[in-house]
Amino acid sequence: MMDYIKKFSLVGKSAVVTGGAGLVGKEVVIALAQAGAHVLIADVDKAKSESLVVALLKEGLNVEYYYLDLTDIKVLENSIKSIDFHLGNIDIWVNSAYPRTKDWGAKVEDILCESWQKNIDIQLNSYSLACKYTAESMKKKGGSIINFGSTYGVVGPDFTVYENTEMTMPMAYAAIKGGIVNLGRYLASYFGKYSIRVNTICPGGVFDNQDKNFVKNYNKKTPLERMAKADEIASVVLFLASDASSYVTGATIMVDGGWTAI
Repeated sequence: MMDYIKKFSLVGKSAVVTGGAGLVGKEVVIALAQAGAHVLIADVDKAKSESLVVALLKEGLNVEYYYLDLTDIKVLENSIKSIDFHLGNIDIWVNSAYPRTKDWGAKVEDILCESWQKNIDIQLNSYSLACKYTAESMKKKGGSIINFGSTYGVVGPDFTVYENTEMTMPMAYAAIKGGIVNLGRYLASYFGKYSIRVNTICPGGVFDNQDKNFVKNYNKKTPLERMAKADEIASVVLFLASDASSYVTGATIMVDGGWTAI
């Protein structure tokens, strides 16, 4: 009889989570570590990451911190080679980092060419190259790469949810997340013969004490009538990281409370 619970086990696996100290990244780290993986928190925020490591070690979880600036593309290849050497093998790579410029969120009319180029570079290009270098290191044993897309990488934005707020959805976000979604399909096709799976998780809005009007508008739009919780995103990442999804690759998994269903 198949042991289905065991299929979710990550015992003996090594995982890297970029942006692992962030709102969702933290929960991804916890989920993978609780499943038995040795998890490396790859983040630029040293203080926050090290504090998380201390807390999780007390819980008996096998985690450590590695400084990684995903946006420093010139040294990214060497950084990933160093991580692979340190871990012995990268079995799971999760791109959950969300780098962006200080003027992120500018209205379309106010977008500067330099800002547009910078955001494409530090988000889309960094994800793409991180996947390329990681997949090359995974050729020897296979593995699972999971990228964070977004509902807005699949459908256009509903700007009514931003009414009566100072928030908006940046134009670059649509281009970046849309690119990440199709990147996953390409990489799944190219690296499949090496038993490397590449999937994209597309979260809906995650509650983080946003503007009350935004939350109200968002909830009205969503069939489940609420925003996501970070752990609900992490649970799907765990599925995609584990053998429970061993025949899933090139997929775009919507975790959006039904947002894209209507």
